Amino acid sequence: MTGLCYSFEGMIPVVHPSSFVHPTAVLIGDVRIGPGCYIGPGASLRADFSSVIIGAGVNIQDYCILHGTPGFHTTIEDNGHVGHGSVVHGCLIRRNALIGMSSAIYDGAEVGENAIIGAMAFVPAGAKIPPGVLAAGLPAKVLRALSAEEIARKTRGTEAYQMLAAKCLESFKPCQPLPEPEPGRESMDPSAIWPDDLTRHKPGGKG
Repeated sequence: MTGLCYSFEGMIPVVHPSSFVHPTAVLIGDVRIGPGCYIGPGASLRADFSSVIIGAGVNIQDYCILHGTPGFHTTIEDNGHVGHGSVVHGCLIRRNALIGMSSAIYDGAEVGENAIIGAMAFVPAGAKIPPGVLAAGLPAKVLRALSAEEIARKTRGTEAYQMLAAKCLESFKPCQPLPEPEPGRESMDPSAIWPDDLTRHKPGGKG
């Protein structure tokens, strides 16, 4: 699936066939999405002022906004992870970095490799977040270095989204809702996709 795609000034979005783009996501202009990516519902990738470049294995979750600005492309390198509702604007997100939910990263900023930006943080224009650290706040400040286990945990979460992209390409399709659950219907088991050690709440039994 390729979402709602629009050419602009002759520039047509590019989506690798191994990536999943939700049908309600919007791609405009010089958007380039690499292999194995997940682009969630309602995401807006708007490359009308400059390019939006997405590397391999990146996930852009629900209602994120990615927009370039004159002089600054928006680039997310391989295995980047952008949480729900974040704004990534004319900046550079290095390999395997994570942007927490509802965060904003502004023009000319750079988030280093393996760094994590906490939820609801603001990284101002031109700021440089070093590799391998946790940064949070308004404006975001470096709190501490991340451990190897914390970085590995982040990587496993990103791998789960890469698996989700593949599964969506296989089984995601429009449907009509049922009036009620089927008899004996079990709750969704997250362990089919999400690493067991990352599962905060483990539902059991029938819904």
